[in-house]
Amino acid sequence: MAETLKKGVRVTGPQRDKLAADLKKKYDGGKSIRTIAQETGRSYGFVHRLLTESGVKLRSRGGATRSKKRT
Repeated sequence: MAETLKKGVRVTGPQRDKLAADLKKKYDGGKSIRTIAQETGRSYGFVHRLLTESGVKLRSRGGATRSKKRT
């Protein structure tokens, strides 16, 4: 179900529930929201909202962090 969807197509009802479950599985498998969005052809915001609606605990942001220089 998580195949590329046409952008702007409204996803509702059982189809939305199925898509949310598929996205959750991908996210729990370690994929980022951005990667999932690219794979499905949906926006970052759409994927984020669907994951949030389905009760997924989102990971914190990654990347390098700046720490205070110790003296």
